[in-house]
Amino acid sequence: MGPLDVVRLTFLMGRTSGRPEISIGLIDGPVMLNLPDFGRTSIREVPGRLSGTCNRSETLACSHGTFVAGILAARRGSVAPAICPGCTLLLRPIFAETGNGNGFMPSATPRELAEAIVDSVDAGARVVNLSAALAQPSSQGERILEDALNYTVSRGVITVAAAGNQGTVGSSAITRHPWVIPVAACNSQGRTLSESNLGGSIGRRGLSAPGEGVTSLGSDGKPKTFSGTSAAAPFVTGAIALLWSEFPTATACAIKLAATHASGGSRRATIAPPLLDAWAAYEAMTSARCEMCHEGKSQIQGSWSGTRAPTPPRSPSGLS
Repeated sequence: MGPLDVVRLTFLMGRTSGRPEISIGLIDGPVMLNLPDFGRTSIREVPGRLSGTCNRSETLACSHGTFVAGILAARRGSVAPAICPGCTLLLRPIFAETGNGNGFMPSATPRELAEAIVDSVDAGARVVNLSAALAQPSSQGERILEDALNYTVSRGVITVAAAGNQGTVGSSAITRHPWVIPVAACNSQGRTLSESNLGGSIGRRGLSAPGEGVTSLGSDGKPKTFSGTSAAAPFVTGAIALLWSEFPTATACAIKLAATHASGGSRRATIAPPLLDAWAAYEAMTSARCEMCHEGKSQIQGSWSGTRAPTPPRSPSGLS
């Protein structure tokens, strides 16, 4: 069974390839844009300190960004899953092309992540894909990142984040935020990988998606196969983008709850999240079962008690 079949994305992809007005913010490494499989995809760079286009194909940053971009937006029929090529991809790199590496989840500081999130939202992203580990964690850094994630809520933007590949039980400032969908990695049978991070917030609000032996585009023009939660997250992001393409007037709350509740119910008590079921999420939307949005909003807002309200920062520099 292929990775798309594991999460029943094939059926949803048969209905739509996405809409250009549904923009996906890819916060990752730069992307090798001259590959033929990106020929018809609408890709825009979000201004930042790094270019969205690869200059060095051999670097981990370029390889990582190109791989994830291929899962989301390569042309249908390519070696990549190519979930949502009709959507617009917004590139906001946070990983510099500084050399090779063997890992498959680069890291960024909380401030770098926060600025990239705000930039992506301001550029028009409807859903943000975040596959990065946190470096230099601190209480101040977590507050900055929390402000940025709260900003996504105020703007109706959904954030999907890789849970991490350390094989630990716990959470981070990203995965425990009530509006983020953390993604664990599973194999072709839907079983969670041992290296995937798990935890209470991941189990309650997250999803699992294919993350073992996933093949996508390589920055050198050849197919690449990798494993980990970085590979799993874009399956959830792509499914959300397709749902929004089919239901363009739906609220972020409705889309988010359809994706997470249809896949695993509203009450969970495990540290491992349920498997994404993209077709069940589509059926939930078509049958208007998102009345639970009111309850979901209350739960999200209640989790902010004792913290700052989600007021939008004026600019990335306003996050300091």
